[in-house]
Amino acid sequence: MLSDLTTQFMKAHLHLDKALRLIGTNEKGHETFFDTSVNGGGLDSAASPMETILESLAACMAMDVIPILQKQRRTVNDFSVDLTAERAEEHPRVFTRIAMEIHLISPDATIRELARAIELSETKYCSASAMIARSGCEISWEATLENPDNHSKEHVSSKQLVEAT
Repeated sequence: MLSDLTTQFMKAHLHLDKALRLIGTNEKGHETFFDTSVNGGGLDSAASPMETILESLAACMAMDVIPILQKQRRTVNDFSVDLTAERAEEHPRVFTRIAMEIHLISPDATIRELARAIELSETKYCSASAMIARSGCEISWEATLENPDNHSKEHVSSKQLVEAT
């Protein structure tokens, strides 16, 4: 993430709350709750560790893409990411494929600017993406840019960028 460029070391603490619900706390005191299904011994009251990794990938990318566009003086009215992940059948059940559907609403950004911002996040800035990709997981994305002023929609994908090079 762009805002974490100067952070070299991180510390966190994790403790058992009840059943298998866990509470992680970072150095700033921010808490993250983790849980598992009732069948797995948990309370099903929070995201699982793997779900938080998936969400963190999207958050890390968003925290790069949005500021990149804003530095280009582009308006970001809304930004969202839907993710679908496949996991290995055998333990450890790591992610093998992740597909991201990125949606930007902006009256003045171009599809080219959005694609470049995503590419910069993926290849240069997003630590979560780099860690997941280095594990052998295939990450792909499709992006939609919606202009609320003229009601147009444009699409681009990581596959199109690879084919263009």
